[in-house]
Amino acid sequence: MTSEQVKTVHEARPFRAFTLHLADGTSVDVTHPEAMFRTQGGRTVIVNTAGEHIEIIDLLLVTKLTLKNGSPTSKRRR
Repeated sequence: MTSEQVKTVHEARPFRAFTLHLADGTSVDVTHPEAMFRTQGGRTVIVNTAGEHIEIIDLLLVTKLTLKNGSPTSKRRR
């Protein structure tokens, strides 16, 4: 997984939630664009998973990225 691929999904508008699948078999959900921060170099991301819990992920360990099914997470204005 390249940093550009993650950046493209993270910055997509409207945002769609996605899951980062890691080499050790774990996965991390990104449910909102503000829940993930990319470092300036682009190799590391920090994901706020729940409350005050964070995951610090080296993108070299990401094996797959999957978009969540359903509608985008942002609400439409009426």
